[in-house]
Amino acid sequence: MPKLKTRKSAAKRFKITGTGKVMRPKGWGNKKRLAKSSRTKRSYADFFDVPASVAKAVKIMLPYGLR
Repeated sequence: MPKLKTRKSAAKRFKITGTGKVMRPKGWGNKKRLAKSSRTKRSYADFFDVPASVAKAVKIMLPYGLR
């Protein structure tokens, strides 16, 4: 069987944890950085859960579960 290809756009946007949860960063993190406070900019470093309906599609795009 041939290897499955990873969707590189999804690999840049999502992470899969060791337990299999799909995580995503908050949007708009790099827009207007000078106008944001340091506290706000730090909050954009966090990752959040993806809904189950979206997680199923993301796992298909990331066949090898990139971490």
